This record gives sequence, structure tokens and C-alpha cells, in this order.
Amino acid sequence: MNKILYFDCLGGLSGDMTLGALVDLGVDKDILIGELDKLGVEGFCLDINKKRKDGISATDVYVHIDENLVYPKRNLNDIINIINDSSISVRAKEISKSIFILVAECEAKVHGQPIEDIFFHEIGALDSMVDIIGASICIDLLDIDKIYASPIHLGTGFIECANGIIPIPAPATMEVLRDVPVYQTNIKTELVTPTGAAIIKTIAEDFISMPKMTIRKIGYGSGKKKLPIKNLLRVFIGEEVVN
Repeated sequence: MNKILYFDCLGGLSGDMTLGALVDLGVDKDILIGELDKLGVEGFCLDINKKRKDGISATDVYVHIDENLVYPKRNLNDIINIINDSSISVRAKEISKSIFILVAECEAKVHGQPIEDIFFHEIGALDSMVDIIGASICIDLLDIDKIYASPIHLGTGFIECANGIIPIPAPATMEVLRDVPVYQTNIKTELVTPTGAAIIKTIAEDFISMPKMTIRKIGYGSGKKKLPIKNLLRVFIGEEVVN
């Protein structure tokens, strides 16, 4: 019987929310941290805690970055080399690399540059690296057969970034979510980050209503925002129900 992981993407989707939700399903945080140490990358530590978010118990993940260090400017090839040179599992490596390739391709298209010339914060920032590789490690540890997600709830409005004022969803987020079912409900903030979008686009087989399944575990990943809706990512693990 197939083991299903389902992402209920109603209240936001980011790298840290994804990582928090997967840990909340039962991934041992000490094992996760130990696996991330295998990357051989310095300058970060993970703060993983249970918290009440809008009245619901959830796992909050915060990546602390050592601001006293000077970090190298990284492109896709640099990050692929970090992953390949590490001793994390083969499956976690393959998932991580697929996510980074998707982000890099979409950023290159948005900026009109060759992929090898892309040096940008979403793929080079240490916290995004930890979120993407950490989520890939969790997927491998959970030993899932099938992964699905709900249609993606997008925010609206504008946000300031390094390139000035841009529309929400960010152009890179929309490029990642090409061919994915999405919708808006006039929530005026960024609900979905490029990192969160790339993770779910890579790992999900389809974007559908919850399939027939017997639910065994429920997890919540906490967002950092105060919204009119609950800024939570909810995930389910269960067995597929076959008629």
C-alpha cells in the first residue's frame, strides 16, 4: 500500500515552513542537523521549536546566519558541487539538485541571462540552501511513495527587493509555478516564496484535492507573518485507499 504525503498549501508556502512541517511529522531534528552538517558549509545553525501559531501547535524553523562571516558569491554550479561532495543520501542529493536547477532556470529566464551567469540571493543565500537541502533530507527520511499538493494559494500586492518594487507573486515565483494550479483571495502579502514554490513544484506528482487516504500523521509548519488567515503549512501522511 502506497505511503502518501499531502501538502495542504492554504496558508503560505516557504522554505522554512516546508522544513518545519516535515519535522512536525516526526523527522528527528538532531538527525536532520547531523545530515546538514555533512554539507561542510559553515556559518549557520538551526533553531527548531514547537510554538503556538494562531492557536495551533506547529514547528517553527529559523536559520541563524553568522553575520560576521564573509560568504562566497555562489551560482548553480557551486551549489551542485557542494551537494555532490557531501555524504548525504543519494536520494536527498537528487531532490536537492533538481530543486536548485529549477530555481536557477526560472531566475535565468526572468532576468534574461544565461544560467551560468546567475548569482542571486534565492539560490546563493545560506538560509535558502539549508531550507532546500533540509527539506530534501526530510523527504528521504520519511520514505514516501507518492507526494501530492493542493492548488497553491498566492498573495497579491507589491514587495520591495534588491531590484526595487516588484509585484506579488514575485516574477521568479510565477515562473516556477508555470503549469501549476493557483488562486488568489486578495491577501496582500507574499504567501509563496520562490524557494517554497520550487520545492513543491519539484517533489509533487500532481496538484489536486486530497486523494483518498487513511491519515496517520498530521504536521504543521509555522510561518512568520500575522495574516487574516493562519500562516501555516499543513501536511498529512497516510496510506492510499484503493477502491
